[in-house]
Amino acid sequence: MKRIYFIFLLLPVFCSVKAFSQIPIVFKGDNMIIGDHVSILEDPGSHLSFQAASVSSAYKPSKTQVPNLSLSESDFWIKFSIKNASLEDHLLLTIDYPTLDLCEFYYPFNDKYLVQTLNDNKPFNDRKYQHQNFVFDIYLQKNATGTFYLRVRSSEQMVLPLILGTPQKIAESMLTHDLLWGILIGLIIVMILYNLFVYISTKDKSYIYYVMYTGFIGLTQTSLSGYTYHYIFYNDPFLFNKGLIIFPALAGISAVFFVTSFLPTRERTPKLHKFFPVIVILYISAIILRIFGFDHISYRMIDVSALSAAIIIFSVAFIISLQGFRPAKLFLLAWTIFLVGIVLFVLRNLGILPFNNYTNYTMQAGTAFEVTLLSLALADRINIFKAEKERSQEETVKALKENERIIREQNVVLELKVNERTIELSESNQELNSTLEDLKQAQTQLVESEKMASLGQLTAGIAHEINNPINFVTSNINPLKRDIDIVFGALKVIEDVVTSDSSVADKQKEIQEYKEELDFDYLTAEINHLIKGINEGATRTAEIVKGLKIFSRLDEDDLKKTDINEGLESTLIIANNLLNNKVKVTKEYGDLPTVECYAGKLNQVFLNIISNAVYAVQKRFGENTGGEITIATSCDEKEVFIKIKDNGIGMDAPTQKKVFEPFFTTKDVGQGTGLGMSIAYNTIRKHNGMINVNSAPGEGTEFILQIPINFSIK
Repeated sequence: MKRIYFIFLLLPVFCSVKAFSQIPIVFKGDNMIIGDHVSILEDPGSHLSFQAASVSSAYKPSKTQVPNLSLSESDFWIKFSIKNASLEDHLLLTIDYPTLDLCEFYYPFNDKYLVQTLNDNKPFNDRKYQHQNFVFDIYLQKNATGTFYLRVRSSEQMVLPLILGTPQKIAESMLTHDLLWGILIGLIIVMILYNLFVYISTKDKSYIYYVMYTGFIGLTQTSLSGYTYHYIFYNDPFLFNKGLIIFPALAGISAVFFVTSFLPTRERTPKLHKFFPVIVILYISAIILRIFGFDHISYRMIDVSALSAAIIIFSVAFIISLQGFRPAKLFLLAWTIFLVGIVLFVLRNLGILPFNNYTNYTMQAGTAFEVTLLSLALADRINIFKAEKERSQEETVKALKENERIIREQNVVLELKVNERTIELSESNQELNSTLEDLKQAQTQLVESEKMASLGQLTAGIAHEINNPINFVTSNINPLKRDIDIVFGALKVIEDVVTSDSSVADKQKEIQEYKEELDFDYLTAEINHLIKGINEGATRTAEIVKGLKIFSRLDEDDLKKTDINEGLESTLIIANNLLNNKVKVTKEYGDLPTVECYAGKLNQVFLNIISNAVYAVQKRFGENTGGEITIATSCDEKEVFIKIKDNGIGMDAPTQKKVFEPFFTTKDVGQGTGLGMSIAYNTIRKHNGMINVNSAPGEGTEFILQIPINFSIK
């Protein structure tokens, strides 16, 4: 028994002797990727203890800079030795792979080994270092050598970038990594919000599918890099673990819906379109398997689904682009860049490409280019639809003009026939001709009155708004006039027939034949249609005029209690682009009560004064620094005081006297209207307040606003 105990005590020493047989990593201070300096031992049954693993001779040296342990249910032991040739005795080991179910780090301490344990199945806040990557402390004196062991296991494919460095160097590397990820996430959010807004405007399903795809692909990327574990599921590792498969599956399903909607695959590639439901079923199966705990199978299912989807989508985009559908070309370019980024990322993981700052972010760069180009493709499709609509409208106009030409020709023929009949019956129809002439004059006067009314509306300033309905009305006048002429001609013919000596039956027959010749029923229907069209056009014109009047009405803001400091802050946000990080803003806000005022109008006053201050500062300092605007607020029992001061070019006495006059401005032509300070003055006077200005050339300008706390009507 004592012998066994003695052997157990000497075991760390034996382990150390065994470790020294491995060439140690010489660390000199800069971050090192040590994957090609380690040895790896696979533990298929996950039964090896540390003591057994440390004395095992089955370790195999890693042949790649980044060990790729593939998808396996085994545990893997990783052994390496480090000789500290740097000035630091505190080093860090990071594993840039945040989805490990188990990660144990064994390190020597006082002739024995201690262990640090991390995994993605514990709350994130339990970690010493609040970062999604696995970070372990290594304490090693200068020129000392130590042997270390890692034990890892994961339900996903394990690609382990092992990075050794000082705390400062590791922190700088992580900061750069997080910054680049932040840019990608920001880009994805911008694309989501922009296309969501376009979807609300157009109701085109392609945009909402794009938003879904972009959102889930962003969640997929951030989950694989551990950011959802860090910021979203930090207290629920179970959901994070499920999300590693669910998010990619939902991204794949969204991609299928987006492709079938954006590229009309059902019509353009019907054979390949039949594969998309199968891909959706595969993704759903992966989600179900992950939910019920079949982690390895679900991972393989995602691999199969993603590969199938990538091939089918690429084939569809390629075929449709060859058909001349322009959005498909942009889509193909975006998808190709995305796939190239993934391929380069995989080649890096396989060790074919080196592990560096360029190959580390190929997948993220591919994603950024993809979502941007897809958004451009969606925008381009709108332009195509717009052009098609314009062509359709042009064809419609051509058809209408052709119909008008045919009608004119028919009118000429019909007029000739009417004139022939009129000449034959002129002697016996003098009275009817006189009546007809009176009606024509009345009709002409009616048309002229309508023209004058239209002219009056045009001079009222809304001609461009009512142009279409008025054109619709006027286009019906000539056909209506023609039909009325035909009716009057018919009345004349009927009167001649009635006054003739023929029998009643002959008269009726002659009248009936004449009506059939004129197609009287069609003529009646056409007159009704034209009158209805004129009525609809007039009604639409009235609605437009009413709408324009409502639109152009200036509604007063509500009188309400307002925080002046809050209004100044919101105004500064609006004017931020004017400041351009060149003008320093100093805020000296006092403790103010709420003021009863028209908040929107006061904010406009603040904006006018601040914009003038920025202009004055830029006039003095140009692109150089040194410009400053100071905003101070205070109050007494009855009034609040707002002081806005700048160190710009200032104003002389004559300019100060004119500063509140309408259309007076010191700005260059095209840079100001001269109404800003006039509006400000009137607004303050409306609040029963005062506005004063103090200024001197070369020293700057100060505006002092006095506003009563309680609004009263004088």
